[in-house]
Amino acid sequence: MARVGFLGTGEIASQMVRGLAGQGHAIMVSDRNADVARSLAGDHIEVSIASNAEVVRESDIVILCLMAPVARTVLADLPWRADLAVISVMVDVPLSDLARLCAPATDIALTIPLPFIATGGCPLPVYPASPALQALFGDRNPVLPVPSEMALNAHFAATAMCAPMIAMVKSGSDWLAEVTGDKAGAEAYVAALIGGFISALAAEEDDRFDRALQSLATEGGLNSTLRRHMDVAGAPKALQDGMDGLRGRLGLPDRG
Repeated sequence: MARVGFLGTGEIASQMVRGLAGQGHAIMVSDRNADVARSLAGDHIEVSIASNAEVVRESDIVILCLMAPVARTVLADLPWRADLAVISVMVDVPLSDLARLCAPATDIALTIPLPFIATGGCPLPVYPASPALQALFGDRNPVLPVPSEMALNAHFAATAMCAPMIAMVKSGSDWLAEVTGDKAGAEAYVAALIGGFISALAAEEDDRFDRALQSLATEGGLNSTLRRHMDVAGAPKALQDGMDGLRGRLGLPDRG
């Protein structure tokens, strides 16, 4: 079992801690957000609170969950060691910056956890490959090495689909609730409906989305009718245009 330290105690750090709890690790969280740190320590006996310097000094693996401006301010002054494994979940802090800020540590990787890592099943694209990430989270979450930092950053852009897609699903749930008068029931039904499709897709392999759409493409059917309306309204193009708008921030090439 490992000594795992977290710098930053926001939402993602909290869910990662919950995902690790109960597995025998000694977990330290920084005291930057005192309320969250106290809550985690109160909920999990293996969690303790420490300063940033203590987290780095006493850990085998340090997970960076800071906002980029904070990371650039605080990391360079911490007692990094060559034998530390570092896992960053931070957007806007490239490996080249981390190599400088966390020197002499060289085992540094970038990954992208989402809040449901707390319960498992969270895909974790990673660059470069990280034995530490695999050891900590690989039993309950698919760890997906990608070939370059640019590919990792493209996955960051893909995570941005979550909010607009959930907002669209919420709009459908709100419509159903308006008709039925049952908001809780509408949310439960729509969440189970979409969740069932997504779970099934996750278990498929190549061309999963095309096959799913074909299964819902009966001419004149309800699904094909609504999809045609959404296509005409420009929803698919709006999504890709919005993702293109993230290219500059993430260092991705312009669309050819």
